[in-house]
Amino acid sequence: MIQINQTASFAIEDILFSFALESEAAEVFKGHNTLITGIGKVNAAYELTKAIQKKKPSIIINLGSAGSSCFQKGEVICCAKFVQRDMDVRGLGFAQYETPLSGLPPVLEYGLLMDNLNEGICGTGDNFEMGHCSDAYQVVDMEAYALAMIAMKEDIPFLCLKYISDGADDNAAEDWTVQVHRAAIAYGKILGLIEETEIVS
Repeated sequence: MIQINQTASFAIEDILFSFALESEAAEVFKGHNTLITGIGKVNAAYELTKAIQKKKPSIIINLGSAGSSCFQKGEVICCAKFVQRDMDVRGLGFAQYETPLSGLPPVLEYGLLMDNLNEGICGTGDNFEMGHCSDAYQVVDMEAYALAMIAMKEDIPFLCLKYISDGADDNAAEDWTVQVHRAAIAYGKILGLIEETEIVS
């Protein structure tokens, strides 16, 4: 069992672990029910929809790297609020980040919170952000909004944890390549899949 918080726990065989890249899962999640979606909202939506139909998970846990100018590199942030940071139809009178005629608010609130982790709003978009300057979100990625929206529409519990790999600034690309392999180890410790003292190659 994996304990999410004081009221929510799930059998590990019923969990779908979702990553954009295999490097974010590494060896830690080998043998578990993992989904590698590829990068971006379209890939994430397509692959998760297929996986739900086939595997019918009890919970979707999205794990991956993300940028932030608000949190420290190496920190794991729990996100239960999401915006599409590249959705901007203000020219037609809609609010920034609002998807026109979708019935959804600009900020999508869906997901579980995990004890002892800081919380942040995740801004999802199809670009690698290197100049983060928005107060609307503190964490930037390229998949989570799509995953959260599908989980909500399918009424499946959702947990989103983001490992801060870079500062979403001019050094983001260099920082990401150094930090991304450390994400799986951090997640393994938080979820109880590996011991604190265990060495993972």
